[in-house]
Amino acid sequence: MKRIIIHWTGGANTANATDKQHYHYMIEANGEVKTGKFPVLANEKCREDANGHALYAAHTGGGNTGSIGVALCGMWGFKNIKNIGCYPLVKKQCERAFKLIAELSVKYGIPINENTVMTHYEFGLKHPKTKSHGKIDIIYLPPYSYLKANQIGDFFRSKALWYKQHL
Repeated sequence: MKRIIIHWTGGANTANATDKQHYHYMIEANGEVKTGKFPVLANEKCREDANGHALYAAHTGGGNTGSIGVALCGMWGFKNIKNIGCYPLVKKQCERAFKLIAELSVKYGIPINENTVMTHYEFGLKHPKTKSHGKIDIIYLPPYSYLKANQIGDFFRSKALWYKQHL
């Protein structure tokens, strides 16, 4: 595996069947980590069955191969920073996400830098000819509302690096 891509589910604060179909790991508001339907290694080489159904976690249009999908459950109804919906991300789940990214970095030998650990939003900016271009996850982090969209990826990486040093 070559990278970790961070998302919000755009749903409630708990993982549902659709989330489990698309992400390898989901962090619920209580900090509990849920695993998805497909193992991480299914994304090593993404394939489809005879009916065209994905046999991998399809979380990042144009970037699934070699990518681990980590999603924080929540943000259903998000419109903008003044109207974030009824299921905001919370600090406990963010902290657990930072630690999970550190754990996955160690387990899969993925360095933590801007090319290997990124938000879906960042991936879309770096790959404008993919289906991920224009995705808004994650452009706002309610527990850290002082961060601008272009600072969130760096924040995730710095927190994950801290956790990696303390594993």
